[in-house]
Amino acid sequence: MARLIQIFEHERLTLLPNERGELLLPNELSKLYEFNDRNDNQYFTGIRDGIKFANYVGVIQVGGLTIEILPKADKKRSLNSIEYKAESEKWRNALLSMLAICRKIKVDSVSEASLNKRYHTLLELYFEIYIDEVTALLRKGLIKKYHNQSSNTSALKGRIEFAKNIQQNVIHHERFYTTHQVYDYENVINQILLKGLNILSKTVKNANLKDRIARIKLDFPEIKEIEITKVHFDQLKESRKTTAYNEAIKIAKMIILNYSPDIKSGQENMLALLFDMNKLWEEYIFRMLQINKPEEISVEFQNSQKFWETKTIRPDIVVTKKQGNTKEVFVIDTKWKVIDYRNPSDDDLKQMYAYNIYWNSSKSMLLYPKIQEFPENFGTFHKGRENGNACKLGFINVLDATGKLDLGIGKIILEKLN
Repeated sequence: MARLIQIFEHERLTLLPNERGELLLPNELSKLYEFNDRNDNQYFTGIRDGIKFANYVGVIQVGGLTIEILPKADKKRSLNSIEYKAESEKWRNALLSMLAICRKIKVDSVSEASLNKRYHTLLELYFEIYIDEVTALLRKGLIKKYHNQSSNTSALKGRIEFAKNIQQNVIHHERFYTTHQVYDYENVINQILLKGLNILSKTVKNANLKDRIARIKLDFPEIKEIEITKVHFDQLKESRKTTAYNEAIKIAKMIILNYSPDIKSGQENMLALLFDMNKLWEEYIFRMLQINKPEEISVEFQNSQKFWETKTIRPDIVVTKKQGNTKEVFVIDTKWKVIDYRNPSDDDLKQMYAYNIYWNSSKSMLLYPKIQEFPENFGTFHKGRENGNACKLGFINVLDATGKLDLGIGKIILEKLN
């Protein structure tokens, strides 16, 4: 029986039921431990009889259990079941919108799915988009490419492989073992698509999606299934012919590289699509600044400079304001965490000090999600620049008054720099 648990980042799941009656089964916990061990324990922390989630959000499916890990910008945890469900839905929609804006998922798919509620989990939304993309590619016709093929044929074509020919055709002089070029569907792009479909066949629980996958595989050309690794994706080269494949390949990469089959029993196959919330917040802020900025302002993402020997220094965002022949530079570093505004991290402040010096900026800002009203003033570094050297702790609402992702924050952030 399929189960869905929605939980917020930094919360816990154990073998014992929580206040909402949610728990892990022993085989599920074992698979989660195994998955985390293989990934340097970055996604969550193993605790006694359970796990504590970290700053990664997204979705994990273990056998019949789906866990949605959602972002949350405040510390409120004492919610009853009804309040928790409402908060979960609000932050799930915010996560979907953030993924869409950061181009981790197609914008039109998110809006349509959000309106029609056609999906049960975040994972099913990705599955549905992948199925739609592969279906569209099949209708247009999959790519064919030339490749070499060695075989025993009745017609002489290509290059004779003399050693093989002697070995196999001593008494069959009418046959030739050759290597020749073939133009067909047997290429790595189509093999990636097939591998993605085969993984979905083993992991999808939704009956409608299962039926769609089965029908697509019937229409898929007969090609050899191979083991797909990160190397195959790294070696792909985009061309005019492959542009239409971009979205399908992007999702296939997430599915294939994050799939963990259950070798022993086949009952607890695991698939995880997880995003570092720090990086997602950073990219979201950059894209909102790009959308909201006036013409005289430029915004750069992860601009780097040489720092020490081979090491580089790289702030999240550099904002440059030009007025005539003069320009003013501001540096922004985003932090997805809740802090005491009276006691920011020494490491964060030292980092901003270095950014101010290297980018010749008189003002920088550490930007955090807002959980309540805090005073915001530029604090002064006591050394470093003759013409001013200051840093502000900025706080910004993630959601607007209606509980949706605030799409106007770019303008508000730029006002905070003045």
